[in-house]
Amino acid sequence: MKQKIVCLLRLNEDEKEAYRKAAGDNEIIFNKDSNYENIRPVDEDLVKDADVIMGWIPASLLPKAKKLRWLQAQSSGVDHYMVPGLLREGAMLSSATGAYGLSVAEHMFAMMLAVMKNLPAYRDQQNAGLWQDAGMVKSPKGEDILILGTGDLGSTFAGYCKAFGAHTIGVRRDPSKPAAGIDEMHGMDELDELVKKADVVCCMLPHIEEMTHYFDYDRLMSMKKDAIYMNGGRGSICNNEDLNRVLEEGHLWGAAVDTPEQEPLPEDSALWNQKRVLLTPHIAGGDHLDDTLRKIAAIGLDNLKRYLAGEPIRNRKV
Repeated sequence: MKQKIVCLLRLNEDEKEAYRKAAGDNEIIFNKDSNYENIRPVDEDLVKDADVIMGWIPASLLPKAKKLRWLQAQSSGVDHYMVPGLLREGAMLSSATGAYGLSVAEHMFAMMLAVMKNLPAYRDQQNAGLWQDAGMVKSPKGEDILILGTGDLGSTFAGYCKAFGAHTIGVRRDPSKPAAGIDEMHGMDELDELVKKADVVCCMLPHIEEMTHYFDYDRLMSMKKDAIYMNGGRGSICNNEDLNRVLEEGHLWGAAVDTPEQEPLPEDSALWNQKRVLLTPHIAGGDHLDDTLRKIAAIGLDNLKRYLAGEPIRNRKV
């Protein structure tokens, strides 16, 4: 039976042709190219009779896709699509895990260096027209960097840290499973003690219910006084108010946060004015890097071929 495939990914012309070839006799609709041109609105009319949707779609539109058999998400995190009742019963859901390692790792490494070298303070001074020394700085060399989540994102980040002479410590559910870039691996049951000893704590975890607000006031205070807290995973792991309070009390060297607990960050959040926090609006991943777009396209194409051949798709979540 002929199927309708709605592709919302940013593809170049070569990739579109490869997708057309993979689709065969099935109908495939593209709504944008790699430069965001030729955009067709993502609305009910576009998705209501789709058998397959590939790319980003507002979660609120999913109940309108009453024929949906498979959603290939553009993101690596898909918890926003797993709310009961959103997906048609029996529909499959897969992610783009494996596409974002370079982008997120580079962004978080850049944030770490910026905090270590007091660059946010110098930007503030530049905006204020001040020419003065902001004091001592830090280096990754010789530091113990604790990484929560050692999949594609955490492992790639660890590799950059090692290249600068840091010692990398990974934490994952199964510590017997190694990961590139990690010098030593530990289980989640050791996390409390590891947090106390680390010079940098970098969270790269997806949303895990039992880890909600793991980094509360007491745990943040248990970190070294001059440690750095970073989050490039889901923001639910840290309580924003507690992070600000800890920094206000002079604890921690600073923090780098791409994923705060609430997005967008509320206008009344104290973190906006916290000088020792470097904030970015959840753009470490995203689709800003061409390498990411090409990897997303490759994952989608491979899964499309698998789906149409009746083979198991990769990165399946539901």
